[in-house]
Amino acid sequence: MSTAENRRKLRLSQLRQFAEENNIPVQNIQLLNTALTHTSYANEHRNEVIHDNERLEFLGDAVLDLVVGEYLFLRFPTWPEGELTRAKASAVCKPACAECAAKFHIGDYMRLGRGEEMSGGRTRISILGDAFEAVIGAIYLDNDYQTASRFILGHMKKFLDAIDRGDYDRDYKSDLQELVQRHGDVDIRYEVTRDEGPDHDKTIWMDVFINGKNLGRGVGKSKKEAAQLAAKEAIDRLHGGETYPPTPKD
Repeated sequence: MSTAENRRKLRLSQLRQFAEENNIPVQNIQLLNTALTHTSYANEHRNEVIHDNERLEFLGDAVLDLVVGEYLFLRFPTWPEGELTRAKASAVCKPACAECAAKFHIGDYMRLGRGEEMSGGRTRISILGDAFEAVIGAIYLDNDYQTASRFILGHMKKFLDAIDRGDYDRDYKSDLQELVQRHGDVDIRYEVTRDEGPDHDKTIWMDVFINGKNLGRGVGKSKKEAAQLAAKEAIDRLHGGETYPPTPKD
């Protein structure tokens, strides 16, 4: 038996183990294989017919959005659209998806390129989060919406329970805007002050200035996350008695 055939059989055995451990019904094992194949691996094996997980990630993201949106719509019949949107965003964000993926050791089964492997790709939030969505896409295609829904709601229970308790990420930028505008017109400005890392895994520092005074700093993996954390710090400082200069007169 050739080395390539041995690798193929070992891979299939690993995928079946992954599916069994996580109660994933599998008809087409190749869909699951694709869901757990990072683009870096496919790029390093261009001489083979290997598909990466980006298309399945796209589909899984849409299914995840629908399942969580449907759950919240039925669970909270009196909530307005804005509150539903904020709650859903807290559950389907990349860090939440990555945490779900890490709990069932999805990184152990990923096919990664050598560069990603050496740089810690098996624990990287972006890779884990994308893989979780790709697995959802594979389950949906291989089975049906109900099966994908059970998988999502089961693995997302922690985040959905947090929403039930009202313990989820708020829109701190909107809260800050509302807080400071009670005192009249103000100038709020967010500014990236530093960023580090490659494009696919950046860390961003963001400051928020109110009427020219720096009142908060946030550090995150995206501008959105960093801005939210900067706004949260500004709110905490204002509630603690911090003041800011009046708006200059024209």
